[in-house]
Amino acid sequence: MLDIRLIREQPDFVKERLATRGGDDAAKIDEVLRVDAERRKAETALQQLNSDRKRLSKEIGGKRSRGESSEELESRVREIGTEIAQLNDEVTAGEEQQKNLLLGLPNLPHAGAPIGQDASDNPVVRSWGEKPQLEGAVQDHVALGAKLKLFDLERAAKLSGSGFICFTGAGARLERALIQFMLDLHTREHGYLEVSPPFLVRRDCMIGTSQLPKFEEDMYGLEGNQIFLAPTAEVPVTNFHREEILPVSELPKKFTAYTPCFRREAGSAGRETRGIIRVHQFDKVELVKITTPESSFDELESLTANAERVLQLLGLHYRVIELCTGDVGFGSAKTYDIEAWSPGQNAYLEVSSCSNFEDFQARRMNLRFKDGEGRNRFCHTLNGSGLALPRVFAALIETGQQPDGSVRLPEPLHRHFGAAEIR
Repeated sequence: MLDIRLIREQPDFVKERLATRGGDDAAKIDEVLRVDAERRKAETALQQLNSDRKRLSKEIGGKRSRGESSEELESRVREIGTEIAQLNDEVTAGEEQQKNLLLGLPNLPHAGAPIGQDASDNPVVRSWGEKPQLEGAVQDHVALGAKLKLFDLERAAKLSGSGFICFTGAGARLERALIQFMLDLHTREHGYLEVSPPFLVRRDCMIGTSQLPKFEEDMYGLEGNQIFLAPTAEVPVTNFHREEILPVSELPKKFTAYTPCFRREAGSAGRETRGIIRVHQFDKVELVKITTPESSFDELESLTANAERVLQLLGLHYRVIELCTGDVGFGSAKTYDIEAWSPGQNAYLEVSSCSNFEDFQARRMNLRFKDGEGRNRFCHTLNGSGLALPRVFAALIETGQQPDGSVRLPEPLHRHFGAAEIR
């Protein structure tokens, strides 16, 4: 949520930054200011009426003590009571209207973010490794999965409909090995605290991490949309400290969590929807940080490096891109996407999106810290996949495919998987 004081004091700056996203969000600032002015006017009038009522009540008491008539003053106090009730309703309605308007506004892109309209304007920041040179005809993960019986998409569809996966045999074991490998790396080498959160989250938590209200149609809601299947571990883990004031000495807080993720929208028709690339339910290891405004962009760099380390140890070629202003997510100020190379798709696949939300989420969930001078300030929150499966699964088996039809696995997985290859 944007700071209403910033909107009041620097409306042109806010409009300019929102305009870089494209769309009509900048035009909504005038409506926010109008509603804010009306609400503040009503609050001022309410304060004056309360003051008047208090003053008149004292006068009534004085008249009564002197045996004088106070009927006229009592009549005015009753009128003021009616006016106060009406203004209370106006203030409450104004607060709700302002809150809804602010919840509908995206975050301001960071001043250093590349200006652009869509993904085609995202610059490549760096890359690691080389595209693998494979012998013979390159098979995609769908063909490899069918031959080695790693997953069964037809039976998954029989169980749950299209857009779901059922890993089987060595495939299920590889999925589990990848999750264990990632969690071990992030907890033992990168210093994250592992959390195993609930997979169901309350509506206010979804608002806190900015999935709601804008993206409600993409979510799986239960009980009249008051509780949701978590679309990412970002939701329960970032909200873990909601409505708290943390000592600055405890920051940064670093969490990692494995959860299944649930999303209604599984992509439009096309090559990317084939197989296990874009589905309604998928496994993911998440990284979350809660920190101070002064350190958040340094923390974004280290979080991104932690996610990259997974691909480096797996020996997978990847690139890092920075999202331009027209492509950056709704709540993010700055985002790096990490894309692993898929030989079977002959394309890069996004396996992680690492973002700094600054205080956008913290304002929505009232997450603060007490600084060294005793002031309560809003935290900055960050998150990124560390990493998302099953795209890593697909890139891994496509990269490791051998001419004899087997799949060679990278050494760091041997202990978790229990073998060096899949046959």
